[in-house]
Amino acid sequence: MKQMLVHSQSDMLQTAILQEGRLVEFDMEKTEAAGQLVGSLYKGKVINVLPGMQAAFVDIGLMKNAFLYIDDVLHPHLERQPKEKPLITELLTPGQELIVQVVKEPLGGKGARVTTHYSLPGRYLVYMPQADYVGVSKKVNGDQERGRLRFVGDSIRQEGEGVILRTAAEGESVQALQGDVDFLRGLWAGIEERSRRMSAPAELHREAGLSRRIVRDFLTAETDEVWIDDRSRFLETETLIRQMAPSMLKRLKFYEQRDPMFARYRINVQLSEAFDRRFRLDCGGDLVWDMTEALTVIDVNTGKFVGTSDLEDTVFRTNMEAAEQIARLLRLRDVGGIILVDFIDMELDQHRDQILQRLETLVRQDRTKCQVVGWTRLGLLEMTRKKARNHAMNQPYETCLGCKGRGKIQTLGK
Repeated sequence: MKQMLVHSQSDMLQTAILQEGRLVEFDMEKTEAAGQLVGSLYKGKVINVLPGMQAAFVDIGLMKNAFLYIDDVLHPHLERQPKEKPLITELLTPGQELIVQVVKEPLGGKGARVTTHYSLPGRYLVYMPQADYVGVSKKVNGDQERGRLRFVGDSIRQEGEGVILRTAAEGESVQALQGDVDFLRGLWAGIEERSRRMSAPAELHREAGLSRRIVRDFLTAETDEVWIDDRSRFLETETLIRQMAPSMLKRLKFYEQRDPMFARYRINVQLSEAFDRRFRLDCGGDLVWDMTEALTVIDVNTGKFVGTSDLEDTVFRTNMEAAEQIARLLRLRDVGGIILVDFIDMELDQHRDQILQRLETLVRQDRTKCQVVGWTRLGLLEMTRKKARNHAMNQPYETCLGCKGRGKIQTLGK
């Protein structure tokens, strides 16, 4: 069973997604926030153009200038791009104003990353005003349905527009998909109109807040229940579901029990366990996590697990459970960048292949792009995962002034 829990606490809205009672995703957002930064569109002004980096810095009104790479300036359709990449100075000049969309939040000392490959997500599709192609989510099952959606997508778009049919579009009528694209086309027209009237830097469109994203992005056919413990938030979500996905209304439920919802489902306990440096596996083994700004290393240990037959079986069973938990915890921690997993050494190639295949299957459930690269020459498993925003669990915390984030304090000479 897949459940979503929505909990309002003072000025914070928290969401948790559980699969068979186990926490797989968590997010939170201040209730007064109008939406999130990733996906928002701005009218920006080019400040610097750097030929050596093939990039430019754009003022969009934030504390730090945004970073715009040349690949995000070229046409969004690969077949429409020039065979030889031009110089960034041929495309952009200081003082130039243009519409950009945030694809990566400011992280650490870096500014936001932006693009001119605009995309506006709806319930059933993603609208791309200048992409000029049709795509279908890889999660849509069946060649016949994929073909139908591709045909419908091509029929409802106008010349030059692009659409990607989302998983939620599976089985939906042409009228529903047409309504989605009409709404998003109107939204884009409003963004262009505001851009003509406003001077840079200016915010043109803010990505939807958490309540709307719950209905738009999370409420899928696989979601069995959505529990909300705040009456006003429940009524707001009920209205959104009636507008966007009326067939899903029966899955929305109001939580009225005396004990707090997050306590009942052990959300805080599961979060504490998931974000600990050492995570205990059910079999007795454990995972040890070490993270830098761009790299995460996970060490798999047998711990107290001694097995029941031979060493190879013990190692394989530990590694298989580790793979299951690593896929879940990558989503929950929202880890981004390069990931190296030091599994326990296995003698049999078939066991190594099974671990690789299992991880590849599991990461397909991840809404964030995640790729299993394979085994390195040193026997480590290499993965990559896209990083778009600072994870919600990091928002209430600051780096310790004593150890500066190292987790250790010098004692030598004291």
